[in-house]
Order: sequence, then C-alpha cells, then structure tokens
Amino acid sequence: MASARRRFRHVRNEGFRCEHCGLPVRRLANGSCRNHCPHCLWSKHVDVVPGDRASRCRGMMEPVAVQADARRGWMVVHRCRQCGAVRRNRAALDDPVQPDGFNELLRVAALAAKKTNGHWQTT
Repeated sequence: MASARRRFRHVRNEGFRCEHCGLPVRRLANGSCRNHCPHCLWSKHVDVVPGDRASRCRGMMEPVAVQADARRGWMVVHRCRQCGAVRRNRAALDDPVQPDGFNELLRVAALAAKKTNGHWQTT
C-alpha cells in the first residue's frame, strides 16, 4: 500500500494567493504543479505526495536552501515551520508567465551558506 501511495501523482495546476507575501500566484504555463510563490519562494505544507493535497499540517514552509540537481535543475528546499517536514521542489525559472525570482533564489542560497558557515548541507 505504501508503494502505491508513493506513486500517486495527481497534478493540480492551479493559482493561489501566497500566504506569506500576499502575491497572486498564477499556475505554471507548462502544466506542472506550482507549489511555491515565485516572489518570496515560500510554500504551504498541503501535500504528502506531490499533488495529492492530503497533508493535514497546512503549515507554512520556509525556503531554507537551494540545491542543484543534475536532472531536475535548481531545487528549493523548504522546511515546514509547523511540523518540521523538509521537501525539495523544482524552481520554475523558465516559466514564461511568472518565473521564480532568480535574485530571491540567490538570497536563499546565500542565507543558507551563512547559517551553515559556508558548508553546504543536504538536509
């Protein structure tokens, strides 16, 4: 049952209003699921498996790091302020309508490096 649940992926490509900065966030043009604000990069803990909206937590997820993934590109690492869950999400730098802010991505990366004394951590 756990493996079947892991494979579940129902993408909900819908817009929302960021609960951190208030920006109206438009859905991704490529049909993928946008799960964070392109302006401040904050997210909300709504999924257990991407797109399922099954999390009961509903806490705000702070962008705490940025990672490079060889296959998926830049990844924003979020940590839930309510339950502590950590999730990686692909940055949408190439969205033609409302791309993620590259300067904000760099700011998050710099803060993460400062907090870890320049040593990159994966979690």
